[in-house]
Amino acid sequence: MPQTPPQATRELAGLTLAQWMRAHQDRFELRASAALPQPTQEPAELHAAMRYAVLDGGKRIRPLLAYAAGELVLASVEAVDHVALAVEFVHAYSLVHDDLPCMDDDVLRRGKPTVHVAYSEATAMLAGDALQAQAFAELVQTPIAAQARLALVRELASAAGTAGMCGGQALDLAAEGRQLSVAQLEQMHRLKTGALLRAAVLMGAGAGDTPPPVMAALERYASAVGLAFQIVDDILDVEASSAELGKTPGKDQAQNKATYVTVLGLAAARARASQLLAEALAALHDTGLPAARTQRLLELAELIVARRS
Repeated sequence: MPQTPPQATRELAGLTLAQWMRAHQDRFELRASAALPQPTQEPAELHAAMRYAVLDGGKRIRPLLAYAAGELVLASVEAVDHVALAVEFVHAYSLVHDDLPCMDDDVLRRGKPTVHVAYSEATAMLAGDALQAQAFAELVQTPIAAQARLALVRELASAAGTAGMCGGQALDLAAEGRQLSVAQLEQMHRLKTGALLRAAVLMGAGAGDTPPPVMAALERYASAVGLAFQIVDDILDVEASSAELGKTPGKDQAQNKATYVTVLGLAAARARASQLLAEALAALHDTGLPAARTQRLLELAELIVARRS
């Protein structure tokens, strides 16, 4: 007997992508504001810095991917809320730490001063640490079976650790001033950026009852989208303005970092992003699910490759 989509999913089905995104971005903002410690609680400065790092900024691509994957498998939106918060808290913590003087030493993020500039380096470090802890606190509250919650925790831990984001950042720092092969560059970016984007999709699907063949197709989709996202980032670092990016452009070139543009050139980098988009769309087709169920993930993949910020 076919599953009936939850009421919340049915209500969103007739929206344009922009309307659907805004609905979920607004939902995420409300839940993040409620989940994060209030700035009136002590230690007040730390709590204010955590909220500054997360709220009122960012495109929320990772939460949107989680919500779209959850809708594809007819998961409860209340369960996916916890996944969305967890992946975005980890993403926000990584940005806070990446911007520190010991890393990328940046002063602008999401169109406003970075956390260590607005507060202090010590507070920024602690805010990042606390956001990572908060992410796992969210996952253990997810209203799904205990084994499924454990799988979510395992997925996020892998995506955030040395087999994912932290490992990719270490490779990135070690690669400054060095010439990388395409294979080395791809490995670095699949870890540094791709792992958390992949986790957002797989965890969103993991909040529902997802058959193994569908999960395998979603893993291929997520791997392709995660790498495409970083390639487009590399292109935008060369082409976009500070106002478009909300951060300092040209940083990769200034720091002599290997990127898809420096290794492949602009035209080949764009071609690789287009190839990955085709792979992502083919993977969605391979889920065997109706187009109405895969629509949002398809639209988000196209948006990621076509974006200008």
